Amino acid sequence: MTKPNVGKQVTPTSFAHVDGGTRAIGTATDRWTMLFVYRGRHCPRCKRYLNKLNARLADWTDRMNVIVVSADPLEKALADRDEFRWNFDLCYGLTVPQMRDLGLYVSEPLSEAETSVMFAEPGTFAIRPDGSLMLVDISNGPAARPDLEELLDGMIFNIDNDRPVRGTA
Repeated sequence: MTKPNVGKQVTPTSFAHVDGGTRAIGTATDRWTMLFVYRGRHCPRCKRYLNKLNARLADWTDRMNVIVVSADPLEKALADRDEFRWNFDLCYGLTVPQMRDLGLYVSEPLSEAETSVMFAEPGTFAIRPDGSLMLVDISNGPAARPDLEELLDGMIFNIDNDRPVRGTA
């Protein structure tokens, strides 16, 4: 597995949105984009994390686009959105090639009760308006994720001060 290439262009990728259409990364936009990858409906830790994100969503979307995606099919993504009343751009159908392209850890289900498809472990990606990767956090399991308050504070600082990409030496 290779590390995500910070400072470089993200491979242009589109994700299917639960309301139809797609959301894209890796192309030029007028705003920063935060991409959050979650494990799927089977993961209770993901729900707690995304519920915290949703509770402060206005603080995030005031400064940047927020896209959340998993490998789940549409039905599971819609069930999560409806159950938890999520308001962020929720996407579904993340493919294994997309997971690998992002540098994510990929897991096989432990049982049919968990899920029936390979899925991505958590990942967070800050993408500049020019489509380049500024910041990345990936985990190989559900328990390790960036603190959302610290991440938001850091992203506001990075955006306001046009901070350079770190970790390229």
